[in-house]
Amino acid sequence: MIGLGKLYGMRIRSESKMPKKILLILFIICFCSLAKAQTADAVYDQYLDYNLDRLHGDMAIALKLGESILPNAGKLPAKARISFYNSMAKLYEDNQPDKAIIYYEMVTAAEPNYYVAHRALGYLYAAKADKAIGDLYKAAALKALPNLEKAQACDPSAETLALIKLMYTNIHDEQGLKALNTRLAALSKNCLDILSE
Repeated sequence: MIGLGKLYGMRIRSESKMPKKILLILFIICFCSLAKAQTADAVYDQYLDYNLDRLHGDMAIALKLGESILPNAGKLPAKARISFYNSMAKLYEDNQPDKAIIYYEMVTAAEPNYYVAHRALGYLYAAKADKAIGDLYKAAALKALPNLEKAQACDPSAETLALIKLMYTNIHDEQGLKALNTRLAALSKNCLDILSE
């Protein structure tokens, strides 16, 4: 039979080991998460490599590298992040238009006067509208129109203007069509054609 004193001593020793084990486990977890997380400098270096691949026309390699950057894109400086999202949207545009829309939406939200992204976004939504009927057509058209109008206001094009008018006609929005010139004049006041870093 174990005496009370001996039992109490065993309990104190085991309790003093418990915090050490917990601290060791917490240290290991923190160290592993820090080792896994990329630094902002490392992400920016990857971004520079990504831009070089795009510049050299290695689009498949650039896309793969860009996709590896996406989870850590928040570590890029704000202007570089917007430029990165814009270039990723361009890479996705032909083969994965839904992904392109996601990134163009981010760009236009951050730089609402950057009409180049608005044009791309407007045409992507217009392509969705072309494949739809009824309410789905109208929903896609209503997403396309503000983007196409911004692009038209900043960089007039007969093709874009014809598409805008066709969409208003197809959704039976005569008021929107009548007020088009007024909206275009207002939208033309602030136009950005190049993203700066």
